[in-house]
Amino acid sequence: MPRILMTGASGGIGTRLRQLLPPIYPDLLLSDIKPPADLGANEKFKMADLADLAQCEAMCEGVDGILHFGGYSVEGTWDQIHQANIVGCYNLFEAAYRKGVKRVVFASSNHAVGFYPRHHKIGTDVTPRPDSRYGVSKVFGEAVGALYADKHGLKVTCLRIGNFGDVPLDQRRLAIWLKPDDLVQLCCIGLEHPDIHFEVLYGASFNERAWWDNHRAYELGYRPTGRAEDFREHAMAEQAKLKPDPVGDYFQGGTFCSMEFDADPSRVIDWNKR
Repeated sequence: MPRILMTGASGGIGTRLRQLLPPIYPDLLLSDIKPPADLGANEKFKMADLADLAQCEAMCEGVDGILHFGGYSVEGTWDQIHQANIVGCYNLFEAAYRKGVKRVVFASSNHAVGFYPRHHKIGTDVTPRPDSRYGVSKVFGEAVGALYADKHGLKVTCLRIGNFGDVPLDQRRLAIWLKPDDLVQLCCIGLEHPDIHFEVLYGASFNERAWWDNHRAYELGYRPTGRAEDFREHAMAEQAKLKPDPVGDYFQGGTFCSMEFDADPSRVIDWNKR
């Protein structure tokens, strides 16, 4: 069995995947800047700071594939994003290359394209339009992944993750929801599919309101089991509790678009209607 390294093991996604991945990848090595509070006696953990290349190299020793969920997972200051998601992402790919890792699955984000309007269905080949410094870091990560795939032969899959969780939490998430078991499917495709060179896929379940064309994932065998509309009543009830957000409600990135927004919203929205 291959040895799989998962970074970000103490985060929200990593915590859930620690429950779902071991039956598939028994030799699972976990890593984060600090150990999970509930680390089990049978779990293998190696602490590492992504901003330190030597520590990244040490955790990549003897690893066949990487699930890279580590980094700063929300919007933050430039220094926070830069250290964890820019320097850290580069270090992860460089360490993987130096240590002979064969495959990397990179946790990108819908926020790499968050400034596309919701009425505009997009594929994976669109021009990036990040909605935040966090989104910029995910565009960077996709670019670094492409470089290491094309220049060094690393097999790289970038997953533009929507909203990961057991149920979609509001109207926006009915379009971008990702069931945990479906993320596992996408991870397995990235780690195992023979046709992978460099791919960008959307991390979304079967969502009838989807804003994304994810046909490439289906070509690679993706068959999501989650259906967002099964939770429509719950999501819409939660939506009714939210205040209107003229900018966030218009763009795919939601509140990531409206935070710190000080442009003329009418001009931005009118331009996007073209």
